[in-house]
Amino acid sequence: VQVMESGGGLVQFGGSLGLSCAASGRIRQIVGMAWYRQSPGKERDLVARIRGDTNTNYADSVGGRFTISRDNAKNTVYLQMNSLKPEDTAVYYCNMDIVPTSGWHPAAYWGQGTQVTVSS
Repeated sequence: VQVMESGGGLVQFGGSLGLSCAASGRIRQIVGMAWYRQSPGKERDLVARIRGDTNTNYADSVGGRFTISRDNAKNTVYLQMNSLKPEDTAVYYCNMDIVPTSGWHPAAYWGQGTQVTVSS
């Protein structure tokens, strides 16, 4: 099983950016999907999480600006980021709780991370 992000890059203050993350391999079920971010010298923090199709929760700092969604047919999770601020600058990581076909219990899989930089 592999998880790989795409998107990211440089955007100006107030701009928008979209991230996507797709899982591939022998997957029985994807239980949960989430986005985390990590800035230099800081811990990796939860940005948004989605369970099922509509059960979502967001970090207070991004609520109302970011939207997480998923496409189950494509094993993909998205993060739409609007009204971006310099403090949103970080490496963004995709996280999925996946049950592989080789087992019956979910395990956490992480993407390699993608840089998002917001200029002031």
